[in-house]
Amino acid sequence: MTGTGPTGPDTPTRRDTLRLQAPAPGWSIEADVVVVGSGVAGLTAALRCAAAGRRTVVVTKARLDDGSTRWAQGGIAAALGEGDTPEQHLSDTLVAGAGLCDENAVRTLVTEGPDAVRRLIATGARFDTTPGGDEIALTREGGHHRRRIAHAGGDATGAEISRALVDAVRAQGLRTIENALVLDLLTDAEGRTAGVTLHVMGEGQHDGVGAVHAPAVVLATGGMGQVFSATTNPAVSTGDGVALALRAGAEVSDLEFVQFHPTVLYLGPDAEGQQPLISEAVRGEGAHLVDADGIRFMTGRHELAELAPRDIVAKAIMSRAQEQGAEHMYLDARHFGARMWEERFPTILAACRAHGIDPVTEPIPVAPAAHYASGGVRTDLYGRTTVPGLYACGEVACTGVHGANRLASNSLLEGLVFAERIADDITSAPVRRPGPAVEPAAAPVPLLAPEARTTIQRIMTAGAGVLRSAASLTEAATALARLQRDAAEAATTAAQATAPGQAAAPEGAPTDRPKPAEPGVEAWEVTNLLLVARVLVAGAMRREETRGCHWREDHADRDDSHWQRHFLVTHRPPHTLHTRTTDTAAFPATTAAPAPETEPTQ
Repeated sequence: MTGTGPTGPDTPTRRDTLRLQAPAPGWSIEADVVVVGSGVAGLTAALRCAAAGRRTVVVTKARLDDGSTRWAQGGIAAALGEGDTPEQHLSDTLVAGAGLCDENAVRTLVTEGPDAVRRLIATGARFDTTPGGDEIALTREGGHHRRRIAHAGGDATGAEISRALVDAVRAQGLRTIENALVLDLLTDAEGRTAGVTLHVMGEGQHDGVGAVHAPAVVLATGGMGQVFSATTNPAVSTGDGVALALRAGAEVSDLEFVQFHPTVLYLGPDAEGQQPLISEAVRGEGAHLVDADGIRFMTGRHELAELAPRDIVAKAIMSRAQEQGAEHMYLDARHFGARMWEERFPTILAACRAHGIDPVTEPIPVAPAAHYASGGVRTDLYGRTTVPGLYACGEVACTGVHGANRLASNSLLEGLVFAERIADDITSAPVRRPGPAVEPAAAPVPLLAPEARTTIQRIMTAGAGVLRSAASLTEAATALARLQRDAAEAATTAAQATAPGQAAAPEGAPTDRPKPAEPGVEAWEVTNLLLVARVLVAGAMRREETRGCHWREDHADRDDSHWQRHFLVTHRPPHTLHTRTTDTAAFPATTAAPAPETEPTQ
């Protein structure tokens, strides 16, 4: 373990960076570590850094307990049960990852996971126990051959973990900045992390755009589910961390592998935004997937039937729906009875009944919806990215654990394990003070108008959803490029109109000049969504195969000879994506990104 950063001792590389169009910071604070995000990954890293004596600031987009963690229903996977072993957990994870897991990362996860869960319990998290006993109750989910999913409150595991960590943060008196959207990374003249800029949304100690100066920044910002029309992710999941990292010159990987959860409550073809999740644990306890005629269609498709990995179940639902001209399938758990529903799945029961469906007496209509990003900001085994001093963990990161498809309930464990490793790495060396932050040479990134959010979501749902093809992805890429071009033209036109010596248009003269978007939370979010959407589509176009949760209708087979490798993407000024390809499924060290081996993608 070292604290020297990903480029090795004293060998930083200066990068071209970009920043969003935003007002200059009007206030600033100093810290040793700034953690962005308040889910299991962010709060775990913050608590450990603070316990080691580092001045730690937690920045979160909403309230401390409003991130994705609290929506996690199923549980946290670890080899805690009798007869289970890390090796068995490793095997199930590698199978689910469809040949693209970094085995060293997975081994780290499964061997350190059980003790990390025990430390979480020591922090105050209370998991359900066996009837009349004090052993942790374990269940199964898709892709697991053993019962190894610890849960809390029946189906409220994330909420309990969030409660315990938030209580610990408040008990330790950590400094927190809530209702704050982080904008961009600050770097010094050597390319080292120097903090972040952020916008506080009118509540709390600060207001408006400010800065937190720190030599270490931990991104734990969650996912990017809002890039699609229907998702299980909360409204705050707009890919902000991935977009920030890209603008800072960091590598991202595997964004094409978006996991669509197979069983999301179907609320109609026009449903948009966050949709109610029907946890995989419902199938783990014996619920059946059936079509409108009540026929189980997973039997015979996979040895685990309804408990097959999520990509297989999602594809089966979509295929059956296409065969029958239907828009959804059903999850039948009427045989559970009222008592089991009320005690084991009270949250899901309430959500279904709120939408007029009673799982006790009728099957639940379900369809896949965007759920989890297996890719993200590329890291090593200590969460270090390709930018010195910038770390990432949780859903925003790509550690290599998930490969092409995340195994159920490995996400909370990944956030927990790698957050601890990040904190250990940060605190293993003396605090290194960065030089003064420098301004990028490139012009600010032009902003999109807030109303473009719906446009992006519909483009992505139609072109890069569960089913993809060269035609659909090309159409999506063209539409996204048009949005980028229109925003850039509007910004250029506005700059020219206000340039010194530019004659003002006569009063009342007609003008067809496009108006640039004004800086603000909604414009920043949609601009982040556009960037991550472009990277996702570029990867999906390039990967001409079907693997894990990436399903190409025009390339139906997995192709290990050509595609058992990762794409490493960087963003260069003004709007160019550069891609290089790994030689194997293992990630290279997070050294400074070399020159791209492939042609740039505009």
